[in-house]
Amino acid sequence: MARWDNEVVSTSTLIIGAGFSGLATAHFLMRRLGPEAHVTVLDSSPRVGGKINTVRLAGLPVDTGPDAFLSRAAELRELIDELGLNSDVIEPQPGGAYIWSRGKLRPIPDGASFGLPGRLGPLLRSRLLSPAGVARAGMDIVLPTSHRSQDPSVADLVRPRFGSEVYDRLVEPLLGGVHAGDPARLSAKSTVPEIKAMAEAHRSLYLTMRSRRAQAPKPAGAPLVSIAGGMGVLVDALVKEISPQAVLAGTEVSGVERTGAGWCISTAGGRISAEELVLAVPAYAAADLLEPLAPELSSELRGIPYVDVANATLAFRAHDLPELPPGTGFLVPPVEDRFIVGCTWLTNKWPHLVNDDVVLIKSMVGRAGDRRWLTMSDEQLIEAVRADLSGMLGIDAQPFETFVQRWPKAIPQYVIGHADRLETIDRQVADIGRLHLTGAAYRGSGLAGCATQAAAVADRITRG
Repeated sequence: MARWDNEVVSTSTLIIGAGFSGLATAHFLMRRLGPEAHVTVLDSSPRVGGKINTVRLAGLPVDTGPDAFLSRAAELRELIDELGLNSDVIEPQPGGAYIWSRGKLRPIPDGASFGLPGRLGPLLRSRLLSPAGVARAGMDIVLPTSHRSQDPSVADLVRPRFGSEVYDRLVEPLLGGVHAGDPARLSAKSTVPEIKAMAEAHRSLYLTMRSRRAQAPKPAGAPLVSIAGGMGVLVDALVKEISPQAVLAGTEVSGVERTGAGWCISTAGGRISAEELVLAVPAYAAADLLEPLAPELSSELRGIPYVDVANATLAFRAHDLPELPPGTGFLVPPVEDRFIVGCTWLTNKWPHLVNDDVVLIKSMVGRAGDRRWLTMSDEQLIEAVRADLSGMLGIDAQPFETFVQRWPKAIPQYVIGHADRLETIDRQVADIGRLHLTGAAYRGSGLAGCATQAAAVADRITRG
């Protein structure tokens, strides 16, 4: 970024953070305001896109961050459509997924939702649980109403109804695969409001699920989809639409000041004045920027915890491997005490990666309470992953290419009290004025939730 010799450059809206949330906010603002949208996006990283990152491995595009999004999320599909990427949306290959349980890969039972068993027959046939565990899960139908707090944890809602085995071997791996968190600490209201709504609708979670399944229209298409060529295609399309000249990577913000007309932001290249300021950065980074201006708000933002995760993608020659089970991968419950949290057979999962010669296997590591990988070198991390792949899949071959992606402080945790914290943050942000917070730390950590929040910020700015 060129220096401005202390000249103050002006823009209508300054967005700090060029991850998906920041870029999506800029997109929605430009769509709503047209030529009147003078938007500038800054990021301290030399690369835009945040945790969306597509690299080439064995000549194939591999996403080392999120590789899918909810297909039915309205704001995200609106964004995809406006970028002209509808024809690039792809569904995963057919085939189910597994959970490593009691020494084997067990199929995720048909009808399971958010880790809750929707039908007892498939749960029994999967052998995911012991027969006693299945019988205990069926007790939900006859148990009396559970008493719970206003902001219960996921564990508070699930374990008393279905028992420890469902919690340990279904809920923990499925929620852990998405949030990397501890369901005993995660707020059901903030993390999986669908479970809380079902718990409040009827005495029995199982009967509520069965009733809703019978009434719900059959969904069209896969719930999770991706972009052919990798999710980096989405980032490139956003930057192109916003204008590469308005998206300034490698620009670190050293200070923000409130002025009568709005904001003044200091960088190594000079200062920028803006009417509206959007912080689309992790909560702890927003806390650092706001500390001198609003220490109480900064303290609330620092109270949002994060979990460190990583992944290792290994490329193998297809003829060196035993045949993989049909499907797309598996998850591992914490109770199994494995290094791997989950594993995706990328070349089985996504059509644009299907290949006769190469097999790509991406293994996820790290979750709440497990930070073993942080002290490992890349080589040590890969060897630990290979040890699990050998014991679980019988893979003893050497990969011919590897890629390790480390994501420290990657996934925000919506722990008990998160909703109350957000109310306090919203009130303090409103008191400052012309300040907007958006991103995974607040009201939805997936791309769909981030797109919804980005659209809401754009609407607020547009309304003035």
